[in-house]
Amino acid sequence: MKALRVLNNNVVLARDPSGQEVILTGRGIGFGARQGKPIDPSLIVRVFVPADGRNPDHLAEVLALIGEDVLRAVVIALGEVGIEGRESTRPTLAIAVADHVAGALERAGRGISVEYPLRAEVQTLYAAEYAQAQLLLGAINERVDPRLDPSEATALALHLVNAGFASGDLSFTYTMTGIIQQMLNVVRERYGLDLAQESMSAARFITHVRYLFVRIQQHRQLSGHESTIGLGIRQHYPEATRTALRLARIVELRLEQHLSEDEVSYLALHVARMTTEADGAAA
Repeated sequence: MKALRVLNNNVVLARDPSGQEVILTGRGIGFGARQGKPIDPSLIVRVFVPADGRNPDHLAEVLALIGEDVLRAVVIALGEVGIEGRESTRPTLAIAVADHVAGALERAGRGISVEYPLRAEVQTLYAAEYAQAQLLLGAINERVDPRLDPSEATALALHLVNAGFASGDLSFTYTMTGIIQQMLNVVRERYGLDLAQESMSAARFITHVRYLFVRIQQHRQLSGHESTIGLGIRQHYPEATRTALRLARIVELRLEQHLSEDEVSYLALHVARMTTEADGAAA
């Protein structure tokens, strides 16, 4: 690794052996570093490989603005709990988490407590990320003072969910969370489902909808014209298809995105699975 630009003592923009620009972090990594000279490998804590056309210079500048101790705590914690390896292609995740932790530490130092209104939804809709966030919070708390409140796991979980999208902020993730909850409420009310009766199928539905949002963000919806499979789903599950059309309308109103016929068909399939599982549990 050869230094291209020293941002501060802990952040360096460098070029790796393949010629790609990367961001290196580590305590004292920039001290004494010189442009065009090799970086001491023992000082490198994390290697960030900017993806999706993100500007390495800009990301390095943002990282350099975050306090040394906070950045180090977050970078090490992300690796320790297995969310990120030593090399990361998602520098925006570390930046977002470190920025959030810095703000949370400032609030904690001033005795300000924040109650996140989406806590119940996050625990239900993003159970895996919430479990990871709890581990991450524990690892961060081992390295910061004052310790952060357990409620911060909600915000950290949202950042982990957001890492799967192209957007760099949480606004789309907040919107997605509200839409998923709204869609589930429509299915519950239409079929009178009990939450205890929909565990597996609801989890599959949530996962499907999350990938639907990824496709919407990437402008890669399933075929715009109805496929043979999609047509078969609509014919076999007419009631579920009517419900799916209502769900599609919610997405269109909230995101101003029209869903393709196949996307609606697969929503119908997941609705049918939820109702079938509920009927089986009630029998």
